[in-house]
Amino acid sequence: MGRRFIPVFSGAILLTLSLTANAGPGDNRGAVLRGLASQIGRALGAASACPNVARPRIDRIAAKFNSVIKASSANQDEFNAVVEQLNKAESEGARAVAGKQTDCSTAERQLADLENASAPAPQSGAVQPAVFPAQEAAAAVRGVSSDEIRFGASVPLTGPNRDYGQQIRTGIETAFLIANDAGGVNGRMLRLITIDDGYEPTRTAETVKQLYEKDQVFGFIGNFGTATAAVSVPFALERHMLFYAGYSGANILRRDPPDHYVFNYRPSYAEETDAAVHYLVKLRRIKPEQIAVFAQQDGFGDAGFQGVEKAMRALRGSNGGSILHLTYQRNSVDVDAAVSQLKSHKTPIKAVVMAATYRAAARFIEKTRDVYPGLIYTNPSVVEPDSLRDELVLLGPKYAAGVIVTQAVPDVGGYSSLVLEYKSALAKYFGGEAPSATSLEYYVAARVLIEALKHAGPQLDTEKLVDAFEAMHGLDLGLGTPISFGKSEHQGLHKVWGTQLNESGKYEPIDLQ
Repeated sequence: MGRRFIPVFSGAILLTLSLTANAGPGDNRGAVLRGLASQIGRALGAASACPNVARPRIDRIAAKFNSVIKASSANQDEFNAVVEQLNKAESEGARAVAGKQTDCSTAERQLADLENASAPAPQSGAVQPAVFPAQEAAAAVRGVSSDEIRFGASVPLTGPNRDYGQQIRTGIETAFLIANDAGGVNGRMLRLITIDDGYEPTRTAETVKQLYEKDQVFGFIGNFGTATAAVSVPFALERHMLFYAGYSGANILRRDPPDHYVFNYRPSYAEETDAAVHYLVKLRRIKPEQIAVFAQQDGFGDAGFQGVEKAMRALRGSNGGSILHLTYQRNSVDVDAAVSQLKSHKTPIKAVVMAATYRAAARFIEKTRDVYPGLIYTNPSVVEPDSLRDELVLLGPKYAAGVIVTQAVPDVGGYSSLVLEYKSALAKYFGGEAPSATSLEYYVAARVLIEALKHAGPQLDTEKLVDAFEAMHGLDLGLGTPISFGKSEHQGLHKVWGTQLNESGKYEPIDLQ
């Protein structure tokens, strides 16, 4: 008996199944049963691998669940599929104990939870569906039903930044679909509801309200942008809702100490710009005074500029005020004023660190490349690397060659197990959709969320999910670096990868150290 262990919390596994003999073909009975089989099997398998746990206790729970399967399965094929899932899960649970992913005290506690949650035997001779107490409790939790957990994302699906929203949605849904095909999380399917805010904070105020009031989402994931986060984060905090994996590296999502309900996957802008500045100064031998910043006029751009200032001070005690600060208005591609300011600057500039969206960045490169043919451009990961590449390639090879983008994920063109897994899933669920760094990032971010949901257990609420995040240490998804959170650490990843475009428009890994 063995399997990858997923903790089961108090009353977590035996959920209420209102599965009747006349359930229609559209019901999620089979998926719910397989999800329960996964959770119960893992707990039983872990307990069976512990010599201090009496075998009759395990057998009693197994017998009770077996009776539920018989009473609730629509046909013999469904029954066989659930039994197969149960056996597989038991093997995973035993392996988790053998591999020290869990311990016997935890296994014993989970078995006790199952015993306490079991319904009493029917008083009559009639067949009676098992009562699983957590299901009733779940009904009171916004966005959580007996068979579904709903998350909301406010992203741009129209306008100049629509590619960001579409890639964010694709990455999350790819990970959700994999989980749903495997029976969901603790017997529940994952659902993402996306609403278009056009990357306009005034619209974000309405979209998050709609997600909360009309769509009744459990929490927010992947909301796009710093200016919009200034609206959506306070909204979520006031309602004690999860705000996870915002597409921003700004400090509004990284308070010290962290906001209780805000968690990030990606590194901060300060970390990305620090890596870029160190690379330019240490490896490319560019003097700090020869580095300029091209940034959007909002919290996103300000965070990028402040990151450069901090890196300069750390390197050479450089005065941040001496940095040439070029700006443009958010949600526009009007970069003429920034280009004019660069041309009139007396000190020769050899590199520009950008904190811009991809169309503005591409326009700035287009208007400065011929004037400064040796200029080095660096961009943070939120530039949407593949969209930037496409814009530059259309302009011509000389515009793309040498442009640097720091990344929050490994090279999407690589062959790591994680990247190959992502590409396979993307092809399966979104055939024809090209892999991208942004959708890969949100595939990984959603995978992290799914792990936290599994550990939070079937009696899900926001506080349990927060606890599960804060207890997550050293999660290995194949990134080459572990993901960890804690009570004072709500950012899971701190590693920054480097990539550089060649003339053919292909990103190639570069060493930033």
